[in-house]
Amino acid sequence: MPASQTTNLQPIPYLSFNGTCAEAMRFYEKLLGGKIKVMMSGAETPMADQIPKEFANRIMNAQLELPGGSLLYAGDCPAHLPYDGIKGVSITLNFNHVDEAEAIFNKLADGGQVTMPFSPTFWAKKFGMLIDKFGVPWIINGELLPI
Repeated sequence: MPASQTTNLQPIPYLSFNGTCAEAMRFYEKLLGGKIKVMMSGAETPMADQIPKEFANRIMNAQLELPGGSLLYAGDCPAHLPYDGIKGVSITLNFNHVDEAEAIFNKLADGGQVTMPFSPTFWAKKFGMLIDKFGVPWIINGELLPI
């Protein structure tokens, strides 16, 4: 079936962590006003008996529903695989008000690294880029402008 005939085709970011998934998703839930719909460890899956006990508490599937209905999925990288971090993608959030965007930007930046300071640009009254304390790259836009 062609994509034009699919229902509700919406890309969903799936973040990979190295043992910090539960902490990160709870942080995002509180910060962004979302609701965790799923937080399942390896021990809670039908394949629990196949997972080494020392890795059973790693998150296999987490789902966070954000205000407005968009979703953010995540899990911990399988412990036997090398973890290279999150590369080549950023999670972008658009806010209707600069003050709200800046507050979220500052909270995400706490303990992380600002890569572009929150400042004016041609597509938004203000925008900034950062990598949060969990290694997730973010782009935050406050009050998009017509371009």
